[in-house]
Amino acid sequence: MSDKPNDGGVPLPVVPAGATSGAPAEQPPASPAGRGMFGNQGTGDVSGYGGLVRPRQPVEEASRPYGGYFDEVRDALEEAYPAFADAIEKVVVDRGELTLHVRPERIAEVCQVLRDDLALRFELCSSVSGVDYLGADERRLHVVYLLTSMTYRRRIRLEAAVSVESPHLPSVTAVYPTADWQEREAYDMFGIVFDGHPNLTRILMPDDWEGHPQRKDYPLGGVPVEYKGAEIPPPDRRRSYQ
Repeated sequence: MSDKPNDGGVPLPVVPAGATSGAPAEQPPASPAGRGMFGNQGTGDVSGYGGLVRPRQPVEEASRPYGGYFDEVRDALEEAYPAFADAIEKVVVDRGELTLHVRPERIAEVCQVLRDDLALRFELCSSVSGVDYLGADERRLHVVYLLTSMTYRRRIRLEAAVSVESPHLPSVTAVYPTADWQEREAYDMFGIVFDGHPNLTRILMPDDWEGHPQRKDYPLGGVPVEYKGAEIPPPDRRRSYQ
């Protein structure tokens, strides 16, 4: 309600700023970059009401000083790795994390330096995962590496992007053996090919499975679920995907 009364002394209702009148019936506009999964052309809201809108924030290169130990990590890597300027596409600091965006062909080299240099000592690769930025990037398939220095109690992220047409980058299993099954999962789910992997085969889906289920243009599919007195259709038959 407004604090300002009208001439009759009765407060006038005011629509809050940013509210969507008529929700949930009103469908907010969608942007190509905010396209939902499995062919959904709406907002990305899979509830079926169309009320969820997540604006995509641009990823911009951070300017120095980054803060904390991030500057020390960059300086040490730049000193230890002469090809730093060619290998690192950009440095991003967001949500308290340091991310180095690495050219795909250089990822194994960067990991080797990060592990072995005495000023860095990122001995552990705790995760290798895939991300599909459908509609937002020509190189839409991204691989994210989470590295930990147990010596210095530090963590950083590496990110490398490849295209669907050429989804290749070197395997880091020779540097981090823990990446073995994680790279296989990224291959299985996203179709990202890790050249030099000792046994790059599917790990979750059957060997003869066609396609990669976590790509955002992969058809959803599903089976109906029956309850007492009701039946829930499979996800691809629900109204959000019609």
